[in-house]
Amino acid sequence: MQHAYKQTLYEQLEALPEGLTGEILNGQLHTQPRPAGPHALAESNLQIEIGGPFGKGRGGPGGWWILVEPEIHFVTDREVVVPDLAGWRRERMPHIPQGHRFEVVPDWVCEILSPSTASKDREIKMPIYAHYGVSYAWLIDPMRRSLEAYGLEDGDWRLLLEASGNDAIAVAPFDALKLELSNLWS
Repeated sequence: MQHAYKQTLYEQLEALPEGLTGEILNGQLHTQPRPAGPHALAESNLQIEIGGPFGKGRGGPGGWWILVEPEIHFVTDREVVVPDLAGWRRERMPHIPQGHRFEVVPDWVCEILSPSTASKDREIKMPIYAHYGVSYAWLIDPMRRSLEAYGLEDGDWRLLLEASGNDAIAVAPFDALKLELSNLWS
């Protein structure tokens, strides 16, 4: 009697059709379609706002890799997250990996909330980020035009800042820059 081959979760993730993003969170495969317009706009604008000063050193201190939707493997092929944005201090990750697997824990992640992903981002992904020692996490809600910034303290998230609308903020780990939230929405 032959046993049927059963794909691993990561093989299932790799086989997803174009247009779906997959993650393996707490041993379960989660999928979602590509983001809607407000989500994509906030993600792109935030990458522009912090990528230049922190990623390239243009008008800021540099010293970071700021990437859109990297595939982070906290446990290779078993605990796989795809944050909307992630950042690494270059002293911790001097080079970008040649493949698509990022195995160095990011220093910062950002999730752009949407109605279909907000509970997953808050209730599943935030505890995973804390468990693996991500130092900072931001949650941005383009519909509410809000940003929540968290810092990891003794294994738990501590709210550093809540801001909304057209506020101008300076918050860790990018507090060397004043970020005007209105630039994320327009």
